[in-house]
Amino acid sequence: MATKLTTNGVSTTTIPGTEQYEVFYTGYRSQRKKYYQYDYRHTDGELFSCVAPTLTECRRKRDEWLYKKASHN
Repeated sequence: MATKLTTNGVSTTTIPGTEQYEVFYTGYRSQRKKYYQYDYRHTDGELFSCVAPTLTECRRKRDEWLYKKASHN
């Protein structure tokens, strides 16, 4: 399956400091659930990626990752 987030399995989020996300659904009919696939490219070039039920949750996870990353420097 081709997505705007990946090309040949590689993230297309290449510009440092940017985010991209895409909505997808799992399940069948009444069991369908909405999720966000989220990528963020840090200014140092490292990629953060996650899946969560809301964009807010994705950004919260990114912020936790950024906080941990900053505390190790």
